[in-house]
Formats: sequence, structure tokens, C-alpha cells
Amino acid sequence: LADYEHYKTYLEPLGIKKLRMQAGWAKTEKVKGVYDWRWLDKIITDAASRGLEPWLETGYGNTIYAGGGGINLSAGIPTSPEALLAWDNWVTALVSRYKNQVKDWEVWNEPNFGDNEINLPEKVADLNIRTAEIIKKIQPEAKISGLAMGHIDLKYADTFFKYIYEKGKMDLFNNMTYHDYVYNPDANYDRVAALRLVLDNYSKTVSLRQGENGSPSIGGPNRGAIGDYDWTELSQAKWNIRRMLGDLGHDIESSILGIIEMNYGANSGPITRMNVKGIIESDSTKRAIRPKMAYYAMQNVASVFDDRLVRIKNLVDTHNVNASTEPGEVKFNKGTDRSIAVYGYTHKLTNKHVFTIWNNEYIPTNSNEFKNLTLSFLNAQLDEPVFIDMLTGGIYEIPESQIERNGQRIKFKQMPIYDSPVLIADKSIFKQ
Repeated sequence: LADYEHYKTYLEPLGIKKLRMQAGWAKTEKVKGVYDWRWLDKIITDAASRGLEPWLETGYGNTIYAGGGGINLSAGIPTSPEALLAWDNWVTALVSRYKNQVKDWEVWNEPNFGDNEINLPEKVADLNIRTAEIIKKIQPEAKISGLAMGHIDLKYADTFFKYIYEKGKMDLFNNMTYHDYVYNPDANYDRVAALRLVLDNYSKTVSLRQGENGSPSIGGPNRGAIGDYDWTELSQAKWNIRRMLGDLGHDIESSILGIIEMNYGANSGPITRMNVKGIIESDSTKRAIRPKMAYYAMQNVASVFDDRLVRIKNLVDTHNVNASTEPGEVKFNKGTDRSIAVYGYTHKLTNKHVFTIWNNEYIPTNSNEFKNLTLSFLNAQLDEPVFIDMLTGGIYEIPESQIERNGQRIKFKQMPIYDSPVLIADKSIFKQ
């Protein structure tokens, strides 16, 4: 669907360190028992040389084996004894080959997608267990993600988790991943919370991981998930960085699909045309033509939000910002009854703060309409506050006439807020 050679030079400047990709059993084993690793060797070696961490998925299936499963989106898992033995051999060979370069694995992609009656949750759970056991035997320190659910189906997830729990195998997994495409990237955190509650019934230590999400840059039929909206490069960029910073605000590892447009063909499954969720424009020859607006916006996010910033867990939305606070507590008032996302972070070295703010009421729009709002904070560590637009990367001084300080309370008047993330942050963080 894409060619690594055409987009590899865009990876390092983007600033994101992990690459999720499918290993491709059918692409590697075209003759029974014979593995041609050349295509994957090239990718893994190059990615590692750039300081990037591949996150490999072991699927899909392989049609050279009867009952070997399908090879595209919505494919069935391997089912026959011969195919499952071949699967075991494939996973063994894959992990043995790349164990020094790959620490992060995933078992299958969207097993619950569509009306697939082969991929019953118990059967998929069993495949997850047998795969994870092989990986752990070869690479005990491996991190393994299970489930990779195509949309949040609580009943499917409950059955899947319960099966693994009753087999006593939950400790094989570090994460359970989900892909929940929604038009408004802020609209699904209630479903994510519900999924977390289901997982809590079986494990409180396995993390939820957002394993795949993204927005098209062009709307239209057969564009894949959430395609039937009038998307543009502007609304795509807003969607992607709202997803990244919304997930970060919920302590969820976030993955954006995808680095480049993918050229789906007639036999690729439900999607049969160019998948324009990529943040680099491509064409039918899989060339990388140019980065889109979303590439630069995501680059802005990656340049600020690294391991030096820790989320303020006791950030409280309150109407009474003058009230007393508990130690370490930060309060804010957004000055409106409209829905505004606000998350806060502390810089580990300076203890100064960064606040992410955006209008989260609706689907990202294809125009920029700002609302001037007054925001107040109590106990915010902002000695020299600046205003940053994450979409453009612009950093702006805030005029003193718009800042009002009263003890530990600081008020910002007439701040331009819109449906894309902005920051109010201490300037020292950007001098770092």
C-alpha cells in the first residue's frame, strides 16, 4: 500500500519515535517454509539506524495454507491445524530475526471489523495467547499489545478479556489496543472509559493503548473510516493534533494513521481507493509528493510534548478559582459554559506549567473562527506566559494589558480560542 523508501526521510524530522507496521506473513512466506526477509530487513534496519522503534504486528494470514486466514483488512484468522502450526513457525522466525531491534509487538489488526464470523472473540483471544507465548519465550522482555479492536465493542472486548483471564494469561500483555474512529476526536473518551472499566474487571495493570486513529484530508465515499465529511488538510491537521493532545491528557499512548497516503487496490478489502489519512501526499506510484499541513502540526506537538512534561493530575475545573487549593492542586475557570478542553503539564526541570486549550464541541472545521475567552488559573506556575498556536507553531507574547495577577491567581483576558489546540505556557520551557 506504500513504499518505505519514499517516505523514510520524513520520519526523523517529524519527531515521533515509534512506527507501527504490519510484518506481512503472506508477503514473506510465498513458498511453504521459505521466508524472504529482504523487504522487511531493509525497513527494520533503516528505522533502527534512525533511532526509531518499530512496533510490529504479526498478521495478517497466509493463503498458501488451507485455513490460513485472509491477507487484508477484515480478514479471518488462521483456523486449520496446518495453518496454525505454520503461524507458530512464522512468529518464531519473525521474533528470532528481529528481537534485537524490535521490542514492541501486536498480534492482529481489527479482528472484530465488519461482519466477520470467523473471528469470534474466544478464537481471537486464543490466537493472541499462543502468539504472545511464542514471543515471550524468545524475547522475555518484549512488550505485547493484544486485541487491536476496530471500534469499541464492549461485549466483544469483555468476552476477549474474560477468555484470557480465565486461562491465567493476562500477564502476557502490556497493552490492549483499540481503534475508535470518530468525527469529533474528543467525543469518544466516555467509550474509552467504559472500555477501561471492562478491562479493570480482569486486570488493572494492563494499559489501554490507542493503536490507530486518523483523519482524511479529502472527504468522499469509500475513503474509509469517517470519510463521508468535507475534510480538508486544515480540518485533518486539527483532528490529528486534537487526538494526540486529547489522548495525552488522558494518559493514553496515541498512534496516528498514517505517515503517507496508502494506495489501496481493488483487492485490498473494504477500501478500494487511495486512503488519504496519510500526512504526506502520495500518488498511484507510491511517491512521497509533499508533507501536508498535518505533518507540520504534528511536528509542533512532538517538539513540545516529550518526556520532560508530566500531566497535572489534580487540575480542577471550578467556577470559584479564588477558593483554597490542596498541595499541588491547580484550578482553572474557562469563563464560558461552552465545552473547552483544558489539560495541564509540569516541566520536570523547572516545574513551570503548560496548558493545552481548545474548543472541543464539534468536528474540526475547515475555517478558523476564534472566540475571545477569559481564562483564570490558581497556582499556575507561569512567570513569563506566552501563547502558542500548535497548528502553525507560532509563539506570541501576551500583552500585559491582557494579564491580571492577584496573589496565586492569574487571569488571561480575551484569549483567542478555537477548534485547534493552543497553549498558554511559561516561556522558559521553549528556551530549553
